[in-house]
Amino acid sequence: MSGERLWLYDTTLRDGAQTQGVDFSQADKLRIARDLDALGIDYVEGGWPGANPTDDGFFADPPELRRARLCAFGMTRRAGRSAANDPALAPLLRSKADVITLVGKTSLRQVKGALGVEGDENLAMIGDSLREAGARVPETMFDAEHFFDGWKEDAAFALACLEAALEAGARWIVLCDTNGGTLPHEIGRIVEEVMRKIPGERLGIHTHDDTENAVANSLTAVRAGVRQVQGTLNGLGERCGNANLVSLLPTLVLKMGYETGVDAEGLRRLTHLSRTFDERLNRTPDRHAAYVGASAFAHKAGLHASAVAKSPAFYEHIDPSLVGNARDVLVSGQAGRSNLLARFDEMGLDLVPDAEQTQAILAAIKEREARGWAYDGASASFELLVRREMGGVPDYFALMSFRAIDERRFNAKGERVTLSEATIKLAVGKEHFFTVAEGNGPVNALDHALRQALSTTYPSLGHMQLVDYKVRILTPEAGTAAVTRVIIESADDEGRVWQTVGVSGNIIDASYMALHDAITWKLLVDGAAAPSS
Repeated sequence: MSGERLWLYDTTLRDGAQTQGVDFSQADKLRIARDLDALGIDYVEGGWPGANPTDDGFFADPPELRRARLCAFGMTRRAGRSAANDPALAPLLRSKADVITLVGKTSLRQVKGALGVEGDENLAMIGDSLREAGARVPETMFDAEHFFDGWKEDAAFALACLEAALEAGARWIVLCDTNGGTLPHEIGRIVEEVMRKIPGERLGIHTHDDTENAVANSLTAVRAGVRQVQGTLNGLGERCGNANLVSLLPTLVLKMGYETGVDAEGLRRLTHLSRTFDERLNRTPDRHAAYVGASAFAHKAGLHASAVAKSPAFYEHIDPSLVGNARDVLVSGQAGRSNLLARFDEMGLDLVPDAEQTQAILAAIKEREARGWAYDGASASFELLVRREMGGVPDYFALMSFRAIDERRFNAKGERVTLSEATIKLAVGKEHFFTVAEGNGPVNALDHALRQALSTTYPSLGHMQLVDYKVRILTPEAGTAAVTRVIIESADDEGRVWQTVGVSGNIIDASYMALHDAITWKLLVDGAAAPSS
């Protein structure tokens, strides 16, 4: 067991955004950055300032991170320009990041073929850019692009690129397997050769998964001596993805004994973080993912199941609770209760259900999950489900009916417009309300109508906003009759952010369920009193 300190660098917000089908909103990026910070990641790469409006907005108003350092990514200056006057570098130098990470080529073949410059100019581009960045921020890094291929082609030039970055003040030199084609035995040999010139405490590793060796390559590099490891949540990234930090982290800590910024409590949040991240992106969590998958510690009835019940260590390589997961062996009522209480503790809920309540809660969860409900990305709805089964949620209002109408027509200017209108009837105690509201789409109109009806009785709802809305089709084979899952994220002026879920064959109905939970949770945590009936 090592005990040495490793530094973790997450590239989800840039590399992950290159995944086919993934498109982070600015709200997504802010939330993910905060989640990574809470986990204990050392460096969070926010993206590439100047590359797109989302990244520009993110760096214009970056999240406040308590432990992690926020990194801005970009490339070295162009040939024939000074670093101070390169328009591509300017957004990085103006960013509010703590760290600037610059990528530069280390393959002489690519320098000549892709950049059209000689080797000496490339070395100057690396050094000039890092010195200019170092004058603006406390820490700089150099990503050695295509390093392992470059080393195989011309080791002397690849090493010269690293030394140019080191001399220019880069804190970390990151060795990148950019096309993911290098194998573990090659990684180990090349890293050992590099370390004859550059110490491991200045080296990092960045691998891609094109041969399904990204995690193995990263572990091999660490064993060889590098002390920074880069990767993404759930292995997101272009083509086949990047090294998966979710599997790397527990392997490094629990198997190899390294220390990281992630403590034992953070490690226990890993399963929840992994699944919540997928839900946020409307991706189905991989049941068979190492450490965090729903089937990672599942045992079917039979020889293994009975053996696991007696000696779990024989069939499980770690205690699943260390990463926030749970054993699944047709669990007994006591095991179900234990898992439930662990979830409450993770969410900070001071709830202790009795045996009868536990069975009711577990049955409700099982029945709902069979119909498509998922609570990993909707903790507020989960809390309400539990509290309802324990009789702890007041009836703040009762829906009588709602109607949502979309109208598409031409206005007086001959422009095609779409209008959404929602009508809602509800009761708050003995009072009945009937409201009509317009909005940007039927869900927004329904949200406006609902809170308009409730605002007189519950004025605190005026400080609540709907900040994100996601829909997943659960039964695509059903076509337009498919069952949909809606997840809504809400926020208030107190800085609270919460997620709720609804499931129905009707998207508006599912949206209402999520809205109902969002408002109910807000009123509950505000301590609002339910009206007398």
